[in-house]
Amino acid sequence: MSWGTELWDQFDNLEKHTQWGIDILEKYIKFVKERTDIELSYAKQLRNLSKKYQPKKNSKEEEEYKYTACKAFLSTLNEMNDYAGQHEVISENMTSQITVDLMRYVQELKQERKSNFHDGRKAQQHIETCWKQLESSKRRFERDCKEADRAQQYFEKMDADINVTKADVEKARQQAQLRHQMAEDSKADYSSILQRFNQEQWEYYHTHIPNIFQKIQEMEERRIVRIGESMKTYAEVDRQVIPIIGKCLDGIVKAAESIDQKNDSQLVVEAYKSGFEPPGDIEFEDYTQPMKRTVSENSLSSSKEGKPELKFGGKSRGKLWPFIKKNKSPKQQKEPLSHRFNEFMTSKPKIHCFRSLKRGVSSALESCGATPEDFSNLPPEQRRKKLQQKVDDLNKEIQKETDQRDAITKMKDVYLKNPQMGDPASLDHKLAEVTQNIERLRLETQKFEAWLAEVEGRLPARSEQARRQSGMYDGQTHQTVTNCAQDRESPDGSYTEEQSQESELKVLATDFDDEFDDEEPLPAIGTCKALYTFEGQNEGTISVVEGEMLSVIEEDKGDGWTRIRRNEDEEGYVPTSYVEVYLDKNAKGS
Repeated sequence: MSWGTELWDQFDNLEKHTQWGIDILEKYIKFVKERTDIELSYAKQLRNLSKKYQPKKNSKEEEEYKYTACKAFLSTLNEMNDYAGQHEVISENMTSQITVDLMRYVQELKQERKSNFHDGRKAQQHIETCWKQLESSKRRFERDCKEADRAQQYFEKMDADINVTKADVEKARQQAQLRHQMAEDSKADYSSILQRFNQEQWEYYHTHIPNIFQKIQEMEERRIVRIGESMKTYAEVDRQVIPIIGKCLDGIVKAAESIDQKNDSQLVVEAYKSGFEPPGDIEFEDYTQPMKRTVSENSLSSSKEGKPELKFGGKSRGKLWPFIKKNKSPKQQKEPLSHRFNEFMTSKPKIHCFRSLKRGVSSALESCGATPEDFSNLPPEQRRKKLQQKVDDLNKEIQKETDQRDAITKMKDVYLKNPQMGDPASLDHKLAEVTQNIERLRLETQKFEAWLAEVEGRLPARSEQARRQSGMYDGQTHQTVTNCAQDRESPDGSYTEEQSQESELKVLATDFDDEFDDEEPLPAIGTCKALYTFEGQNEGTISVVEGEMLSVIEEDKGDGWTRIRRNEDEEGYVPTSYVEVYLDKNAKGS
């Protein structure tokens, strides 16, 4: 089967068909290109999805991934990343092996098709030219024959007429002979052109056109084979990533099978176990005998009538404060230490006299709200874990600093042996700094190990050396902060400071009052504008309205409060973040 013999007269249809074939190939290229775009978009969405659910670093969510179920979910997210990577591989391989290759082939195919059909049109034009020559010679031969016949008839007519002269007859005879000769020449020319045309036509239909159509057929068949191979490549690209995708799915299944519910339950116990013992039986209270009701009889708070005070780590079995809130009747309620402190601030001229006292106690109170260094606010078991973790972290830092010290020492030895490489004295400062860091970290480790030993029961109480290393305050402030950090709050949320501590603060405040009663008001060092409205409800503070301009008499010393004055007789403290301060340059310089 050959297009040259079977389709010798279908030049135009073949031209349309081959153009349609190229269009099909370009359509397939567009399909593959859109598939690669989909694969890239899908991979990107999968990566974004995996990233969205990844635990954030240094967050509470990251701590939750210690459970096996969460670890399995994290493994699933990681496998989805690899899964997305395989879709990116599909896109890259389809682009390089199909799209780029076929686009280059289409350009070559168009050029080859154009060349073949150009040869075909050229052959058509040649045979059409031969045909026109044949028609022209045929018409000329026909015309000459008719003229020769007319000339012969005219000669015969003149020859039969007796009235015509002999010269006219001879002239007519010569004219007839001339026309006959012209007819013979046209006949010979027509015969020659006809013979040549038949030869050209035979070659056109049996040689030129079959050869051209054969090339077109081979071109079309190559296109069909090429698109089939591309479809196979299309499937093979997908098949190549199936094993890796299968491994990703196997990884997800393996992660799911690694989930251990018993282990997760144990982790919950380790995370939230307090170390306290369950409360004991409640004593019977006999109301048949007249007696004076006390706080300890109808509540579970601390008692001063023989019952031991219950603190974290205590083992009293007569109280249920981990589960029942204290009965906060008006007679039993205690004011927070901050409210007691406000009683010291009784007059405005004394405010600046207590600045140092206020800062000291404020720091103590702020430390109450923050996590204590020894984690004394946590239950025993949780405190032990935190201290153990801290000790491990410190040991790692010590090891890191030790390695750095050893490296510096080796470098110094190299410099001593080869002075041209560097100055050994230049490393002394760094070596001393690293050694100092190691000593500091070791002291910190000893401090936390002492607290850990205290929690684990290896020591009866916290050693005095650990107390000195903790860096807490000395004197009265040290006692206040220590009590606040360790005994500041019972589990029901109420304060448990003793009356003696509050009395000490009041006595201390009274001494300061007597010493600085006659202090002169401070001069203004600038102005400020209130950015927000502040309601100064506590003693020593002052209320301001947004947009109000006031005088600054003492700037923020690091505690977050700025002292301001309204007019000449009203002054107090406002939060520094609530005002915009404009200090006088001269006052600031002095």
